[in-house]
Amino acid sequence: MIYCHPITAHLPRDSGLLSSMDDLGTLPEMEAASAGIPVANETEGAVPVKDASTIIDLHCHTAGIGAGGSGCFVSPSLRRNYRYRWFLRAFGVTEGEILRQGDGLVTERLSGRVGESRQVAAAVLLAMDGVVDGRGALDEGRTELYIPNRFLARECRRLPNLLFGASVNPLRPDALDRLDEAAADGALLLKWLPSIQGFDPADRRLVPFYRRLHELGLPLLTHTGNEESFTRTDNSLADPLRLRTALDEGVTVIAAHCASNGRNGGQRNLERLLPLLASYPNLYADISALTQANRLGHLQRVLRHTELHKRLLYGSDMPLIATGLTSPWFQLGRVPFAEARRLAAIVNPWDRDVELKRALGVTEEILGNGGRLLHLPPIPLPSKGSETAGMP
Repeated sequence: MIYCHPITAHLPRDSGLLSSMDDLGTLPEMEAASAGIPVANETEGAVPVKDASTIIDLHCHTAGIGAGGSGCFVSPSLRRNYRYRWFLRAFGVTEGEILRQGDGLVTERLSGRVGESRQVAAAVLLAMDGVVDGRGALDEGRTELYIPNRFLARECRRLPNLLFGASVNPLRPDALDRLDEAAADGALLLKWLPSIQGFDPADRRLVPFYRRLHELGLPLLTHTGNEESFTRTDNSLADPLRLRTALDEGVTVIAAHCASNGRNGGQRNLERLLPLLASYPNLYADISALTQANRLGHLQRVLRHTELHKRLLYGSDMPLIATGLTSPWFQLGRVPFAEARRLAAIVNPWDRDVELKRALGVTEEILGNGGRLLHLPPIPLPSKGSETAGMP
C-alpha cells in the first residue's frame, strides 16, 4: 500500500514523490543574558503574514532515545556529551518527558511550533540511518544517532505539517528494498550525512542505488562541508566533488548547507561546489545553517551568485535555529541595530529564521523554491492573531 500524505495527495502516482554551546541556551535566554542590549517587546517582534509562495523547510531534524518503542537511539558517548542536553532543550523537551511520553513527544513539539509559524507551512522531517558493518547490518557501536524510517513515516502520517524525509545507508544489502519501502511510505526526499554514516558518495558500488533514486524521482539531500554536531566525523566524505557520480546518474541532488565550511583538496568546499552548480542543472543547494555564529558571512557569499538563486532552497537545520547560535545579534553590521532588535524579539524559531534570512538578502524566489522542487501545492497558513508568533 502506498501512503499519500494530505499535502501530496494531489500528485500523480508516477511523479516519483509518491512512489561551546550549552551556555548559549535558547535564543531568548541568550538575549536576556546579553548585557547592555535592550530587548524588544512582543508587539515589536510581531511577524507579518506574507502572501508569497508557500515556504517549506527542507531540512528539519528530530531526535529519539528509543522511548515508546520508536527504535531510535542516541549513542552513550553522545548522551554524555554537552550537545545532548543542549539539543533536547532546543527541541523544547527534557529527557524525563521523553521517557514518560515516548519519542513522539519531540515530533509533536516540532509540529506544534511549525503550526504556530506565520511563515513556514510545513517541514520535511529527516530520518537518520546509521553506520553499517562489513555484513551490512547496523553497527550500533559506531552509530551516534539513529532515527528509523518506519518511526518517522508513522509520525508524519499523524502530524500533517511534518513531511517524511527518509534515510537509507546505501551499503545495506537491502538498500534498494528499503528505498522502495520509504517511497511507498510517502518519502519526499532521501537524507544522507556521509561523514558520520561512513560511506563515500563517489563509490561506484552505489550506482544501482542512484539509478533507483532517479527512477523514483526522490531528491537526495546530502550534507556538504564540515560536520560539527557529532563527536566523530570524516569530513572528507562530505567533499562536494564526491557528488558527481550521483549527478551523472541523473539524481536530483541538494547540497546541504551550500558546502559553506571546511576545505578539501586545498580548496574551500564552496569553491568546489560552485563549478558543479554551473555544470549540473540537477544540482541544488539549501541555505540551512548559514546564519550560525560559526558561519558568519557564508550566506552573503552564496547570495552574491544571483545566477544560482533559482536553485537555492530554504532549510532551517532545526533544532539549531532554536539556539543562541543563530541569534540576530551576531549579524550586527549586516543588519541595522533596530532590525536585529526586532528579529531577536520573534519567539517562533521558524519565523525568526525566515525573517533573519530575508533581512540578509534571501529572496521570495529562494524561499519558495523548495515547494516547487517537491511539486507541492500552495499550503494555506492558519489564520494568526496579532501576537508574536511562536513558543517560548
